Amino acid sequence: MDNQENRNFILQYVQPALLGLMDGSVSTLAPLFAAAFATKSPHIALLIGVSSAVGAAISMGFAEALSDTGIHTGRGHPIRRGFVTGGMTFLGGILHTVPFLLPSLNQALPLAYAVVGLELVAISYIRYRYFKMSFSISALQVVFGGALVILAGIVIGSA
Repeated sequence: MDNQENRNFILQYVQPALLGLMDGSVSTLAPLFAAAFATKSPHIALLIGVSSAVGAAISMGFAEALSDTGIHTGRGHPIRRGFVTGGMTFLGGILHTVPFLLPSLNQALPLAYAVVGLELVAISYIRYRYFKMSFSISALQVVFGGALVILAGIVIGSA
């Protein structure tokens, strides 16, 4: 892949995918964990997590698709970017929701925390691999942001 092809791939696929993965992985944490701590019900947390993942995916997909035409920015066709962003937003939101299929909150929470950790490591790796960022600094930034959102959800859900 030459430099222009690589640049286009990053602008048209990697960046929208990373945007979606970051949004889905982080923005859905607060409602999911707030629901889990407020209700003590994995079923209710699951419903909130699924609805957050679906809502965030639709919102982010439309936002990316409507943000520009792609002509002036070189970011590619807006509908394709919308699907990439929306799909990755859903993936990021649903992965840490799946543990709430377990019947016990005490089983679901540790597994959900582990999945969130893997999501944040994946985000850090993508930033390292495609944007040449320091992996350790990226991980620190991403984990700090994710921890703030989880903490917000736990505090709100425990109030």
